[in-house]
Amino acid sequence: MQIMGKTVVPIIQDTTAPKRCFVIFLAAAQLLSFLLNVLAWGQQPPQVSLHEEPELLMPGAHEGGADWGVDGNSPAERDAEGRLLLFNSLSFPWLAAGPNIFQMGQSERVTIINREAIEGGLWIEATYRDQDGAMFGWFHNEVSAGCPNSYLGIPRIRQMISFDGGWTWQDIGVILEAPSDSIQCDTANRYFAGGNGDFCVIFDKATQYFYFYVSTYYRQREEQGIAIARLHYSNRFDPVGNVKKWYGNGWNEPGIGGHVSPIFPAVSDWHQADANAYWGPAIHFNTHVQQYVMLLNHAINADWWTEGVYLSFNRDISDPSGWSAPQRLPLEIVSPYLAYPQVIGLEADGTDKVAGQVARLFLWGQSYWEIVFERPIPTPPRQSRDQDGRGLPQRTPSR
Repeated sequence: MQIMGKTVVPIIQDTTAPKRCFVIFLAAAQLLSFLLNVLAWGQQPPQVSLHEEPELLMPGAHEGGADWGVDGNSPAERDAEGRLLLFNSLSFPWLAAGPNIFQMGQSERVTIINREAIEGGLWIEATYRDQDGAMFGWFHNEVSAGCPNSYLGIPRIRQMISFDGGWTWQDIGVILEAPSDSIQCDTANRYFAGGNGDFCVIFDKATQYFYFYVSTYYRQREEQGIAIARLHYSNRFDPVGNVKKWYGNGWNEPGIGGHVSPIFPAVSDWHQADANAYWGPAIHFNTHVQQYVMLLNHAINADWWTEGVYLSFNRDISDPSGWSAPQRLPLEIVSPYLAYPQVIGLEADGTDKVAGQVARLFLWGQSYWEIVFERPIPTPPRQSRDQDGRGLPQRTPSR
């Protein structure tokens, strides 16, 4: 989805309150989410608060006549000197550098070798910088769906590599793509007739895998939502054909043409007017709460109107079942089209993939808040009782 022209919308207060029945439903859903978290985790999940701060804009892309814009997740890396490298996209990536998110230089258009041979728009949404300086980039690549409605597209995911700090990219190929039978041309969806896109990528040192958390827009409703795929580190230079999607109870499907089992399935079909689904995950490891944090958009119709921004937590990025039930951020949104929530860490090593207790929260590349994470409140261990009802300490097995 592309924004033309400068779009800077203050996102502080919502003047169009939802209908009373929806508010009641949302409150009940949030209470149920909280109870499920407590039962699943044995403790309350981490607490999050927002503090209003002066406006902070990412450097942005300047593409197609637009003097500023940010569309999609904006990955960040630290170079060998510790500088922050930040990518923004508007159908094509731009790169800016600076000591921190508050002191960024002007963005410049990157170079993609043989760009003319690649069909469709390119949005860089995830990166990984290797110890030797090689940088891997994953691109949301929208191509025509081939439908009577020529405006409809299909996203897929390409991998590229850079050896000069992200300024020049060489395409490796498509690594994640939806099955050919998952396209729906008679969709009510404003943008897509299918596809895999709007994603993030996190590397897990423990398992040596890159984990792709991807939005899926398949024709089949049961495969719509937030899905996962993975690529082993040893295959980072040869990813085509080596990515596997999570399906059923394992990494059983190929990255190209494979099926998925979403961890957060769509509530209502993406291809119906009343679509209801999470999409566009952005994940970072939070060093304060020692957990992974996923931020999610929540669309409530086929025009992609945003009801709110949600968070989910997981101690193990490799565990598809480990994510907590999404909780709504205490944030009201003035425009239904605002999206792409993500954080940028404020520490010396902070990026979009690692942050501490306090970070900056962005929507559409605009930040008006600090986001603050608090550790979960421990729950006392359950005690067994004797026949008189007195509490007895739990025994620890000797082996």
